[in-house]
Amino acid sequence: MHATLPLLARSNFPALRRNALDIVQVNVGYVCNQSCLHCHVNAGPTRTETMSLETADQVLAYLAASGAGTLDITGGAPEMNRVFRHLVTEARKLGVKVMDRCNLTILFEPGQEDLAAFLAANRVEIVASLPCYTEELVDRQRGKGVYEKSVRAIRVLNELGYGREGSGLELSLVYNPQGPSLPPSQEKLEADYKRILGEHFGIVFNRLYTLANMPIQRFGSTLVTKGQFNTYMDLLRGAHRDENLGTVMCRNLVSIDYQGYLYDCDFNQMLGLPLVRPGRKRTHVSDVMGEDLTGNPIVVRDHCFGCTAGQGSSCGGALA
Repeated sequence: MHATLPLLARSNFPALRRNALDIVQVNVGYVCNQSCLHCHVNAGPTRTETMSLETADQVLAYLAASGAGTLDITGGAPEMNRVFRHLVTEARKLGVKVMDRCNLTILFEPGQEDLAAFLAANRVEIVASLPCYTEELVDRQRGKGVYEKSVRAIRVLNELGYGREGSGLELSLVYNPQGPSLPPSQEKLEADYKRILGEHFGIVFNRLYTLANMPIQRFGSTLVTKGQFNTYMDLLRGAHRDENLGTVMCRNLVSIDYQGYLYDCDFNQMLGLPLVRPGRKRTHVSDVMGEDLTGNPIVVRDHCFGCTAGQGSSCGGALA
């Protein structure tokens, strides 16, 4: 696989500093039951990196001390990590909102038969990847049979109340472009998703997030192989909008890896660009208990244009 960090220069991307922390995003490991072409984590069934219980408890202590309102759990398929349910239940005891970055097909993996009921019982918000509303494009990007399983999974979640008005169980879907292009209008695409999935399968969801593909890890390597890396970067730079800088996710989010080290975002984590602290090469979650990160400089490189291009892109979808 081609390394893309050397291609992401210290460019003229505007300097950024942190606002007050609101979201603690934790990547519990890179093992996954899928190997998606657009994956910026390079996750898959052969990965072995997983979070220990000791690190999970350190994350929970940091979450409690930070005053953040949301724990955002990602992977890999985060549910495959043995600390996933521990993080969920303990964070909910703290009164913190919990989000699960779910690939939907995990609901049908052995040992996960009660996963949907567990998520519903703990009022976990599900953010589920479904990169298109057509079977052909989903299976092309994520593997044969993934679309059919994803639709079945959404039906299971709907039966529990997810995505239904008044239930309080939120289900969001996530769209990624198939290749080196920017996402279309989030509002228009959401309407298309709801109409087509509703008409064909009778399924419902709350909202759609559109995310740009980042030129790193598996997707970035594919761009290099096809000779499209520089063209895609030119697209991102040319579509940059300063108005998106105020709401990029790194302003109020901290990303923690499976070993407990801190980054400004999940993309920086995958590039090995740690959060900057005076006198430290890397900062562990145990080093900043109760410490206010407001005003801390954010590490930026050219991939950051992926979050500010066009309508903008973040873990919470479009910015503008």
